[in-house]
Amino acid sequence: MEVLYPRCAGLDVHKETVVACVRLAKGRKVTRTTRTFGTHTEDLLALLEWLQAERVTHAAMEATGVYWKPVWHVLEGSLSLILANAREIKHVPGRKSDVTDAEWIADLVAHGLIRSSFVPPAAIQELRDLTRSRKQLTREHTRHVQRLQKVLEDANIKLDSVITDLMGASGRAMMEAISRGETDAEKLAHLGSPRLKATHQQLVRALTGRITEHHCFMLRLHLAQADSVELAIEALDRRISEQLSPFRGEYERLQQIPGVAETAAAAIIAETGGDMSAFATSARLVAWAGLCPRLDESGGKRKSTRTRRQNWIKTMLVQAAWAAIKQKGSYFRSLFLRLKARRGAKKAIVAVAASMLTAAYHIMRDGADYIELGPDFFRKRNREHTKIQLIRHLQRLGYQVQLQAAA
Repeated sequence: MEVLYPRCAGLDVHKETVVACVRLAKGRKVTRTTRTFGTHTEDLLALLEWLQAERVTHAAMEATGVYWKPVWHVLEGSLSLILANAREIKHVPGRKSDVTDAEWIADLVAHGLIRSSFVPPAAIQELRDLTRSRKQLTREHTRHVQRLQKVLEDANIKLDSVITDLMGASGRAMMEAISRGETDAEKLAHLGSPRLKATHQQLVRALTGRITEHHCFMLRLHLAQADSVELAIEALDRRISEQLSPFRGEYERLQQIPGVAETAAAAIIAETGGDMSAFATSARLVAWAGLCPRLDESGGKRKSTRTRRQNWIKTMLVQAAWAAIKQKGSYFRSLFLRLKARRGAKKAIVAVAASMLTAAYHIMRDGADYIELGPDFFRKRNREHTKIQLIRHLQRLGYQVQLQAAA
């Protein structure tokens, strides 16, 4: 097998140690030298010094949690680095140790058999940390709201049955009054806004329960926790807005896509890097995001078409797709309804998310505005096919069809 990189290294990264194997090839002779380093900064600088002394040009490591990041930051800029997906470079079973793993990675690098994962620049990594933290805090806020509902249900207060938003002005005022020890349902009902759909009698009935001091304490606790999370989310929003300054044009154009609001637009830029040069085509980006069927075929039979798991951009785009299909007279709604009849709602919504990411790819690559294709896009594109389908449908209903071109 052809050797592409005669002077390369494989790094097996752990929390406390980094096992490095330097592979040097001269003709048919191959020498391997393995050393173990710590993960403190001075140890990683010693690793860099050793690799430079051996004139290593390429090095690869596995993406193991967050442990690879300090190693990457120290070595970046001094040699060509490759971040490998651990699932794609598994060693032969029964021959696994830290030393053999490092040697295996070095051999794969030498022959160019490792596909590098996408590692964005430092500014994008910081923005990605912010958007991901915001998503995690949003989930935490939702859990606190669910805990509030649980406490109210335990006290037999059916507030969430008559109020849509428990954390809105009316619901919040009522819960704070209950947490202070107010148990009179009439007084609590008067705290509701006149704009509530629920009547006064319905509020009184829902607010009549068995409230104890324990319930009051738990309500105060979870309300305080929810408030602190909301403050953290607001701080993140301000920081994200500052970090998005270099991408202000892309950020605003992405929001032209139906279903993509401020949070989703920021997440798309953070996850993709904003620079589409890392992805040769939109199909590559869609595959990287886990929004297309996998290729798993053997013996002429397709084993599985399940999409690849992706925790961040995939889940965000699917949520945005559910919002996009609610817009009547849009291309995405037409696409969803067209695929839903044949493939089901779950596969159809993933296809809509993939189409949205394709639009985002061209917006960020070309600096173009979003163009709405309209609900009749498929009918116009497949005019002849549509004509044949309608004729057959009428024939099945028992009609004789004779077409005549309009004047």
